[in-house]
Amino acid sequence: MNVAGEVYHLSGGTNVVGDTEPAGGLAPDLSRAAPAIRRDDFRRAPRHAGETLRTRPGALVRQLLRWYRGGHRDLPWRGETDPYRIWISEVMLQQTRVEAVRPYYSRFLARYPTVAALAAAPLDEVLATWAGLGYYRRARLLHRAAGRVVSEHGGRWPTEHASILRLPGIGEYTAAAIASIAFDEPRAAIDGNAFRVLARLADERRDIRRAAAKRSLQALGQELAESTSPGERGDFTQALMELGATVCLPRAPKCMACPWAGTCAGLAAGSAPGLPVRKRGRVARSVEISVAIARRDGRVLVRQRPRDAAVMPGFWELPSAEGPGEALEGLPELASVNPVRTVSFSHAITVTNYTCHVFEASPGREPGGEFRWMSAEELRGAPLTTISRKALRSAGR
Repeated sequence: MNVAGEVYHLSGGTNVVGDTEPAGGLAPDLSRAAPAIRRDDFRRAPRHAGETLRTRPGALVRQLLRWYRGGHRDLPWRGETDPYRIWISEVMLQQTRVEAVRPYYSRFLARYPTVAALAAAPLDEVLATWAGLGYYRRARLLHRAAGRVVSEHGGRWPTEHASILRLPGIGEYTAAAIASIAFDEPRAAIDGNAFRVLARLADERRDIRRAAAKRSLQALGQELAESTSPGERGDFTQALMELGATVCLPRAPKCMACPWAGTCAGLAAGSAPGLPVRKRGRVARSVEISVAIARRDGRVLVRQRPRDAAVMPGFWELPSAEGPGEALEGLPELASVNPVRTVSFSHAITVTNYTCHVFEASPGREPGGEFRWMSAEELRGAPLTTISRKALRSAGR
């Protein structure tokens, strides 16, 4: 624990007494390009992100909460204390934009208002309700975890962080978010936005994908969480998320609007826009895929993916093949394919970029096995792959 008046080291410059709120002086001008981060900067990096704090953690928390309570986005899950509803929102928001989640969140909870209702629903129905949000493994794990809550906890959400963490599909971030917002535990919920905020606050110049840098920033986040007063920990978690989502943006941070502008070590050093440091990940690959729409008596031909498929197991999809339209001619369920494509569109899944071509086709042999005919109403209620939904929508079917 830090004591009043302790000096916090700012890398590359001044030492500042940490028992004060930031002065009202002007922050550095960010209109110029940030200085490049050099190889030597990694060797000078502190062993703990907290070493670069210019203000005591308690003061930082007060600044952030004052800013948050002065105005934030009106989101349907804000102010929620039901752990089930918080869980649903956190899972939906993984890898998905807020605006895309809004309508799904309301519809999902209208259909499954309690964890018991979700556990009792057939998995295919849950997947169909989820359809369009992508990353369908999330929906499968939601369903499995709901079953675990019912079978092991009597349908009551576990109240301790360790018990939450043991549920299927719940990692450290989600468990910490639920524990802090629903149960006021001093837990640091550190997602990508929060890592960015903390990396800039501490001027952390190591690659945050490396374990040492990640542990350092998590420790800093935990120190801030533990410096938050009881009854305010849920607000602190949501305030940190809000700061990363609306002010401390990846490419154009709005530093002049930040409650931590006067104490941010990265801003003072001029390195904030270039943080956090990340090594380049896997290079995205490009795939061309052709999709066929075959109709009969107002129904569309679809096939079910294998239950053990690595991607979207058990989902329904239009007949498709990798490659140009000619690749569809090898499917015996199609008698012929119109060589003129109806439409093309792009679709991305993690590190794969798809170029999808849609063709009208005539049905071949009577479908069997994994193939079947579905009406428009059946398609709306079935777990259908996003590419197939896009193809039908793009073709106006």
